[in-house]
Amino acid sequence: MSDAMLHATHQDPADFAVQIADSIESFIVATTEVAKGDEPDSAVPFLLLEVSQLLLTGGRLGAHEDIVPDERWEPDTGPEPDVDDLRERFARLLDPVDVFSEVFDPYEPRKAPVACRISDSLADIVTDLRHGLAHYRAGRVTEALWWWQFSYFSNWGPTASGTLRALQSLVSHVRLDQPLEELDGLDTDEDLADDALAEAAGRVMAEEIALPLGLRTS
Repeated sequence: MSDAMLHATHQDPADFAVQIADSIESFIVATTEVAKGDEPDSAVPFLLLEVSQLLLTGGRLGAHEDIVPDERWEPDTGPEPDVDDLRERFARLLDPVDVFSEVFDPYEPRKAPVACRISDSLADIVTDLRHGLAHYRAGRVTEALWWWQFSYFSNWGPTASGTLRALQSLVSHVRLDQPLEELDGLDTDEDLADDALAEAAGRVMAEEIALPLGLRTS
């Protein structure tokens, strides 16, 4: 076992819980602020940084030994906070680059990519993280860690990974001065064949979105 794995599995549980909770709360606060749209010029680079940092936290959870909850049944956390406003704010902020193409399982062969939305992904991630945070704030630390670890593997981890790839690709297209393809009418209820994205997309120069999304200053 590597030194990193040993550290992840033998760290003081209280310290580990505090670090994970702090990182998750920081992500929620930061992305909620970005969604307000007060600084649209820096939105995409900032989201790239925040999702990258969140996945480091997820990696720590993934490398940790299995966390077993205290109770057989998960305690009720009460009503889930509404994320529709967050989703809609991100959709407006990221238009016209909200939709991206994703393959969910790289080890499952011959699966066609599907259309996803960064706005949907961010809202879903925040929903998962808030659920665990409700346990943590109620003093159910082990339950919170179990939920964050379980949902990292089952939902928010893969979702964040795909979102990071989309954000990184977007930044790369602009920084490398490569044209982006516009998703003309493509939506998340459509199936994509291997080359359907290219066939359906029109050409939009990166310069048209670089300034609004904060990827160029001039």
